[in-house]
Amino acid sequence: MTDPATLALLAVLLLAIGAFAGLIAGLLGVGGGIVLVPAFLYTFSALGFDSPYLMQVCLATSLATIIVTSLRSVASHNKKGAVDWDVLRAWAPGIIIGAIVGGLVASSLRSVVLQGIFGFFGIFIGLYLAFGKPTWRVSDEMPAGPVRAALSSIVGFLSVLMGVGGGSFAVPTMTLYGQPIHRAVATAAGFGLAIAVPSVIVFFFTQIPADVRPPFTIGAVNIPAFLLVISMTMITAPIGANLAHSMNPKPLKRVFAAFLILVALNMLRKVAGL
Repeated sequence: MTDPATLALLAVLLLAIGAFAGLIAGLLGVGGGIVLVPAFLYTFSALGFDSPYLMQVCLATSLATIIVTSLRSVASHNKKGAVDWDVLRAWAPGIIIGAIVGGLVASSLRSVVLQGIFGFFGIFIGLYLAFGKPTWRVSDEMPAGPVRAALSSIVGFLSVLMGVGGGSFAVPTMTLYGQPIHRAVATAAGFGLAIAVPSVIVFFFTQIPADVRPPFTIGAVNIPAFLLVISMTMITAPIGANLAHSMNPKPLKRVFAAFLILVALNMLRKVAGL
């Protein structure tokens, strides 16, 4: 049984994590998952819950929060007519398949391997945030047929292995194929649901030994972390969005990109045992 002091400290840290993730998501337009996964990892590790299965808990809990935040985001964007439902319907089947496969693969991997994956792709996401241009193009039209099937499955698969929603991989993909950034962000929120719902179902059935998982964890989803983080992101995400309209977020995006790259490099350092 975890002592009350540890539980209280865990609750405070999770509230702070949720507040920061929501603020960053609203201010910079990046998904909270890219913040939540490393924050969960370091918090649970520092409080003595480190294990070969910890990264599964971090990914699953992050994806569970994305279900709620994506629902709210899609509803908000849809009121403004920004969601491209044709693209969402066309891409959803491949994303769902990729997410299910990603959940099954993640459930079978050791935490250290998942940390390496997060670190590797975290560097690339950070570099894109810092130096990516909305004018970069592969094509002026969204792909169809086998290319769409492959890309949508890859987006779903990699997003689950990173514990992130649609923003990290889907938004760059859509802008590279000629979608305006506001439409890409709005539609990617729907991708987040297609990623999170099936993968979280898989993670609910992931077996993690009771003696190494954080308290009140079902499968790989930590329920207190989910509830506390959601309660804070719902408050701070709108604050971040309002701040984004009153200031230039580009310099902050580069600062956050540098922060993300450092976090990713630190994960890779630990994986390498340095």
